[in-house]
Amino acid sequence: MSRASGTLRIGAVAAHFGRDLDRALVKLEGIVRDARAAGVDLLVLPDATLGGYLSDLRRPDPHAMPPALTEDSFEIGRVIAMAGPMVVCVGYAEEAVEDGQALLYNAAVCVTGDGVLGRHRKVHQPAGESLVYAAGDSFEAFDTPVGRLGMLIDYDKTFPEAARSLALDGATILACLSAWPASMTDRASRLPQDRQSRLFDLYDSARAAENQVVWVSSNQTGVMGGLRFLGQAKVVGPGGDILARTSSKGGLAVAEIDVASEVLRSRRVLHHLQELTPSAYHALPAAPEVAT
Repeated sequence: MSRASGTLRIGAVAAHFGRDLDRALVKLEGIVRDARAAGVDLLVLPDATLGGYLSDLRRPDPHAMPPALTEDSFEIGRVIAMAGPMVVCVGYAEEAVEDGQALLYNAAVCVTGDGVLGRHRKVHQPAGESLVYAAGDSFEAFDTPVGRLGMLIDYDKTFPEAARSLALDGATILACLSAWPASMTDRASRLPQDRQSRLFDLYDSARAAENQVVWVSSNQTGVMGGLRFLGQAKVVGPGGDILARTSSKGGLAVAEIDVASEVLRSRRVLHHLQELTPSAYHALPAAPEVAT
């Protein structure tokens, strides 16, 4: 591993994962093995790696949900065991009981072989996701062997405040785990020409450049029900430059970067976080409801 020299090898995964947990674990073993052979220090897997994403975003079937897991589940334990010294971010459907009510969250954990380092529950919910998932309510950075890190889950990155809050909490690496599909209303014949494909890339570069951080974007590929996922996993530098990326097919994008040095260099003259003027902003009001 290269972290001792200050340089990290960061891997972003584009891959398809469905409902079969056993099959997912076998596939994960291969991905982690390949990442380890490539010297990867931080590996970011897609949203819903363990159990797959929804098959219909507008009218999700509550009887065809991903299997519900907890941090103590066997499958999370297997990912921890696979990780060893590598830092690994992975998405899953988290089961929780709150006030006597069973809830399901679209969630992610960050682990090494020593256990769980950090966790995130998806806050922003598109289309009909709120019909089956509860929403998270915070963004919190945490310390890892590769530096201070924050996580987001796909639609979270549409909102600049999400990434900004993690950067203000000291994160210099932001991992965004996605199950991001092509447009459901205006599909293009080829994925690279799809409107959502353009937005996915735009958000990745913008969030990195706005906050002058390293951005690691993973995504699902293939098809789940009526959803066709974009792939396009990538590592983005603090200037918004794409350092490594995959296509719409499965793959591992690997970039080598001295995170601390590059973040410091990007902030040497223009330091977006220090030059922010919080007093100019009012607390954000809730948007008015729009009749549908």
